[in-house]
Amino acid sequence: MDQRLTDEELAPVLEPVATARGLPNRHYVDQTWFETERDKLFFDGWAGIGFAKDVPANGDAMPITLLGQPLVAIRGRDGKLRVFLNICRHRGMILIREAGPIRGAIRCPYHSWCYDLDGALKATPHVGGPGHNSHEAIHREDLGLVEVPSYVWRDVIFVNISGEAPPFETAHRVAIERWREFDGPLFHSGADSGFRLDVATNWKLAVENYCESYHLPWVHPGLNSYSRLEDHYNIEEPGAFSGQGTTVYRQLADEKGLVFPDTPGLGDRWQTAAEYIALYPNVLFGVHRDHSFAILLEPVAIDRTAEHVEIYYHAEEALEEDHTALRARNSALWETVFKEDIFVVEGMQRGRHANGFDGGKFSPVMDSPTHMFHRWVATRLA
Repeated sequence: MDQRLTDEELAPVLEPVATARGLPNRHYVDQTWFETERDKLFFDGWAGIGFAKDVPANGDAMPITLLGQPLVAIRGRDGKLRVFLNICRHRGMILIREAGPIRGAIRCPYHSWCYDLDGALKATPHVGGPGHNSHEAIHREDLGLVEVPSYVWRDVIFVNISGEAPPFETAHRVAIERWREFDGPLFHSGADSGFRLDVATNWKLAVENYCESYHLPWVHPGLNSYSRLEDHYNIEEPGAFSGQGTTVYRQLADEKGLVFPDTPGLGDRWQTAAEYIALYPNVLFGVHRDHSFAILLEPVAIDRTAEHVEIYYHAEEALEEDHTALRARNSALWETVFKEDIFVVEGMQRGRHANGFDGGKFSPVMDSPTHMFHRWVATRLA
């Protein structure tokens, strides 16, 4: 790839929003760019790979693949969640193929090398010949599982594959501080609070659409009926996240007036405010006084994205039986909203095959959170 040509085509993206153009078509349809983004946008920074709720008990493990990288999240005997490359240090065999509890040690199915839950290599049967389980050339202390830097925020498991990014708390300090009031425990009720959407689009278009509220009147008429375009504001943190918020959040209630309990200790503004940010590259968050959600975007292919949506509540009472119907209604509401976006992002994906499209023009007022994401992409690639 000619870096001079790359910088030249990305230069218009780096312009101020009023004069900028969007990313060129090939960033959505060219496999070479898809692989370049894998390294520069996902592996070199902090990317979301899963949810801590799915590794609940000590000894639980969950294999995960991120853009071809075989990973496994394991909760150790100490309760800490760690992420490792899911391969044996002997011949690179995949260790864990299905999620579930580990009985005893992690055993490689190829030659039975065994690892503890913290990744330490514990046994190397017959490595020095039949009946000889050690060898002077095999130093177990140097051959533990390769740990990948990881961090859990708002139940999302983030990893830094390259190991070269600043600590998560540093890289995303502003987001953490912005939502510090929501730092309490999150409660997930299981199958009625999560769903998956498979969308025929490049993952970036899902981020771009989520960042802005400009499309609400035409794509989300139900939401727009009470949370109008003029009730929204832009959220922008260069190099980290962008999105939008509303000042007229309305709690969901059933016919008897039952609502979900509030987050303890929230400031007054959150009585009617809600915020939605895309934490670059691939996690979309929403917070409200009584519940939150996280959407993990899994790039399956250059034109296919799996959206893993999980909804959380801020008080354990929301998981009780009297809230069952309300939880189901809440999940159905969000599923409807997110499905309304599918034709948009799939339509833009098809549109990226038009030879005459130059990346598009941004509204300086309405599209600045989306442009900020484009600038982040271009800055990391240029």
